[in-house]
Amino acid sequence: MMKRYIITIILFASCYTLALAQELKATSEPVFKPGEELRYKLKYGIFTGAEATLRVEDGGKKIDGHPSYHISASGKTAGTFDVFYKVRNQYDTYIDKNTLLPYYYTENRREGGYRHTDNVTFNHPEGKVTADKGTFPFKGKIFDFVSAYYFARNLDVSQLKVGDKLDMPYFLEDGIHTLTITYMGKEQVKCAMGTFNCLKFNPTIIPGRIFKKDSKLYLWITDDGNRIPVKAHVGLVVGSVTMDLTAANGLKYPLNPVQK
Repeated sequence: MMKRYIITIILFASCYTLALAQELKATSEPVFKPGEELRYKLKYGIFTGAEATLRVEDGGKKIDGHPSYHISASGKTAGTFDVFYKVRNQYDTYIDKNTLLPYYYTENRREGGYRHTDNVTFNHPEGKVTADKGTFPFKGKIFDFVSAYYFARNLDVSQLKVGDKLDMPYFLEDGIHTLTITYMGKEQVKCAMGTFNCLKFNPTIIPGRIFKKDSKLYLWITDDGNRIPVKAHVGLVVGSVTMDLTAANGLKYPLNPVQK
């Protein structure tokens, strides 16, 4: 269960609104910059079960001579959970600085005795993704889950209405998948760094051994220029998991908590 909840929460938190790309326009320039670093703690009940970090760096001219960003996401178990089920996951993506589309993505997952690596190349002109398991055709825009989040942060969501449902295509491990996301409106939410005005989303999850039939995943994103996740929460068959923002450095815009 530890492996699945870490992977699921990080996945959803990283790619919450990619579907908006089909309907909404992007801002004129990126809302993030090299040097940005976001840190999170994932708690199972009152216990810290894992930690996650997202970083933005200058990627040089890795993409066919085009300037790029190098974005990394890492997740690891913590405390007692690290003794019984050790997780060390690393994800890296290189995206074009102008289009914010991904061209190269890697993942290295170590979860208990399980090991998985993948190297993915996105060929947007030809509409195909090449990964370790083969080549997969696609139409329109496609992302890995790390680049999806950073692309989505640059979309103008001002025209969204409560209840709007959006379908999100993304590539992960063995093919192209679709996730449905519902916009829930605006809400103030408290995290370790304070209380923030947020946009609330509800990505669809599949009930099973981990999630209850009526489990809901909620994700809160700052309603400001940065558009960063500050909290996520999902109920499990036993207990629940919460992801909480604990540090935010190198942001392009000030992060202003609600003054009470």
